[in-house]
Amino acid sequence: MGKILLRGWNWCRRFRKRCGYGVHSPSDFFFITFIIYEKLPFYSYSSLHHIRRLVAHLPGHREKVDKLFFRLVNYLRPQTVLEFGTGSGMTTRYISDANVEMSIYTFSDEVNPQVDRIFSMKKNIGYYGKPDMAFEKMKDNLKSPILFHIAHTQDYIHVYEEIIKKASCGDCLIISHPYSDKKKKLWWKSVVEDERTGVTFDLYDIGIVFFDKKRVKEHRIVNFL
Repeated sequence: MGKILLRGWNWCRRFRKRCGYGVHSPSDFFFITFIIYEKLPFYSYSSLHHIRRLVAHLPGHREKVDKLFFRLVNYLRPQTVLEFGTGSGMTTRYISDANVEMSIYTFSDEVNPQVDRIFSMKKNIGYYGKPDMAFEKMKDNLKSPILFHIAHTQDYIHVYEEIIKKASCGDCLIISHPYSDKKKKLWWKSVVEDERTGVTFDLYDIGIVFFDKKRVKEHRIVNFL
């Protein structure tokens, strides 16, 4: 009940931040209205919906947010995805179904058999139970653009600093649950203010960070609750 009330309170606080109101950048307005708020039923939504019950007890996002990950990948067209903290694996599946041609590397503290099961038919997903392998993978010549996802991991500060070393202009970072606790909320604020990042979007459930330094650094709050 407490989480529902908190979500409702934040929806009210963000009431004026919906549908791109007040956004004057054409590219950001397009991103908000046609990617974030897109409501068309994409081809994989139905089949993915039925898989969710298999891993519903594991850490993950609301279905609405996972659908957004699908649209983000469809829009950004990354060649490589590096995910830190697999959780239930549902977000990974939505990412995978959006672009079967890219390579996905997802890392967790240990391999979960149920998560491994929902990955079993996806040849573009590499699922690893050794998180340190992620930093070894980042040293490789990965295909760009890269989508980084800081998901269900408590080591997010260290992971972020390693990503910053690797990230280039066309890459994107998605941070899950930036408001999960006070410490992470303060850290997310520091990411927004970090001179090494570019345009950022705050959707409450996730934060989106771009690294294009040619653009003026701006922060967009979007009511996606």
